[in-house]
Amino acid sequence: MTQISTGRRYWYSIFKNWQLYVFIAPAVIYFIIFAYTPMYGAILAFKDFSLRAGITASPWAKPLFRHFNSFMSSSQFFNILRNTLAISIYALVAGFPLSIILAILLNEMNNKKYMKVIQNVTYAPHFISMVVIVGMINLFFSQRGMVNQFMGLFGIDPVNFLMMEKHFIHLFVWSGVWQHLGYSSIIYFAALSGVSPELHEAAIIDGASRFKRIININLPHIMPTIIILLILETGRIMNVNFEKIYLMQSGINLARSEVIMTYVYKLGIISSNYSQGSAANLFNNVINLILLLTVNRIAAKAGDSSLF
Repeated sequence: MTQISTGRRYWYSIFKNWQLYVFIAPAVIYFIIFAYTPMYGAILAFKDFSLRAGITASPWAKPLFRHFNSFMSSSQFFNILRNTLAISIYALVAGFPLSIILAILLNEMNNKKYMKVIQNVTYAPHFISMVVIVGMINLFFSQRGMVNQFMGLFGIDPVNFLMMEKHFIHLFVWSGVWQHLGYSSIIYFAALSGVSPELHEAAIIDGASRFKRIININLPHIMPTIIILLILETGRIMNVNFEKIYLMQSGINLARSEVIMTYVYKLGIISSNYSQGSAANLFNNVINLILLLTVNRIAAKAGDSSLF
C-alpha cells in the first residue's frame, strides 16, 4: 500500500506540474539526441570498424584495447598530451581568477551607467565568430600588424609573433581570456547581487574598509559558486577549443599546437581511421571524468560545496 501510495503521489506531482515538464522537455530531448544517443558510437574504439559492415557488424578488435595501446604508444602521444594540458591549465589559471576580479570590480562601481558600458564592452567579444577572432589575431600580430607598428613608435624592432611557435600558446590563451572574460563574470556578478546590504552596513559601522568587506563578505558569499564552476572547468580541462586551435594551427607551430582534439580529427576524419580516432577521443573523455570526480571529491571533503 505504501508503494502504491508513493507511486500515486509521484504521478500526481507530475500531472499537477505538467507545465514545468513541458518547459524543460526541449532541453531533455536535445541532450538525449545530441549527447546521450551518440555515446553508442564509443564502441568504435573497441572494434575494427568498416564502413561497409557498419558499427554493429564490424568485428571486435583483438586484443580489445588494441586501438588504445596503438594511440598511447604512438610517437606523438606525449607531445599532444603535454600540449593539451599546458594550454588548458594555462587558460584556466589566467582566465578563472580574472573573471572573479572583474565581477567584484563591477559590483563595487557606484556609477551604474559607467558599469553598464563596461559590461557591454567586456561581454561583446564573446559573441564574435571564432573565424573573425583568429582573423583579428593575424591582423594584430603579423609582421606588419598593429602591435608591431605600435612597438615601432618606441624604436622596438618588429617581431613576427605568428612565425614563432613559442608565442602560439600566449596568443591562444590571452585572446581567449579577452574574448570570454566578461561573459564568464556574469554568474559571479549575479551571485554578488544576492549579498545582503545589511552585512555591508554593519561592516561599515564597525569601521571595515571596502577591501576588507570584499574579502570577508563578498568572497565568502560567492565561494560556493566559485568552487562549483572550478569543478566544471576542471572536468573540461582536456577539451581545448577545437575550432580556434585548428584555425590558428600551421606547420610552423604544429609542435606546440597539436592537441588531442585536433589529432582525433586528423586521425579519425581526414585519415578515416575511425576506430583509433574514437579510442583517442574516449581516452580524452575518461581523463576528463576522472579529473571531475577527483576535484569534486576533494571539494566535498574540504567544505559543503560540490556537484554531488
